[in-house]
Amino acid sequence: MSEHDLNWKYVDESVVESESIAKARQQSLELGVEPVSPAVGAQLAVIAAAAGARAIIEIGTGVGVSGLCMLQAARGAHLTSIDTETEYQQHAREHFTEAGVAPARVRLIAGRASEVLPRMNERSYDIVFVDADAPSVIEYVEHGLRLAKPGGSVLVARALWKGRVADPARRDDAATAFRGLISELAASSAVVTAISPAGDGLLQIVKLGA
Repeated sequence: MSEHDLNWKYVDESVVESESIAKARQQSLELGVEPVSPAVGAQLAVIAAAAGARAIIEIGTGVGVSGLCMLQAARGAHLTSIDTETEYQQHAREHFTEAGVAPARVRLIAGRASEVLPRMNERSYDIVFVDADAPSVIEYVEHGLRLAKPGGSVLVARALWKGRVADPARRDDAATAFRGLISELAASSAVVTAISPAGDGLLQIVKLGA
């Protein structure tokens, strides 16, 4: 095992998740829905807590793993979560309830993100989390930057896409989309960005301006 793999394994295994997150993660894996890794979940929690997030929107509910990570860390936050799979959202709602998250703190919207996002209020969210439909990531981040408050964060899961983004020979739609997005953001004066190698990569974008 390489040094990188050892570090990745150590960071992931050092995370102690709550019982509710662990239960949601287990169900996610049983359903074949890949949740964010424990290390990425922990980073989401830290960012949400540090920001004192009050309004969070996520693209890709799954069965609630990422939502729980953020809601349990930012205890005054409200989450809006979009997904096309109503069955998964129902499981997510059950996990939120079992974790003691008040129903009023969660709004689940069933539908295509490309159709829902244009209807959401701009400059209204402290955190926009993107974890869905990788080839459409550029579109989702454009919407995310519109929806984020100045000083807010747009967080993108799987930004290294199974190691393919770092390999210029990989030309599949997802790797190409992530590579283009990262290059475009690096050249922008409207944001500051960083990529964490935890999990499959977490792209962190902070929207500048007043």
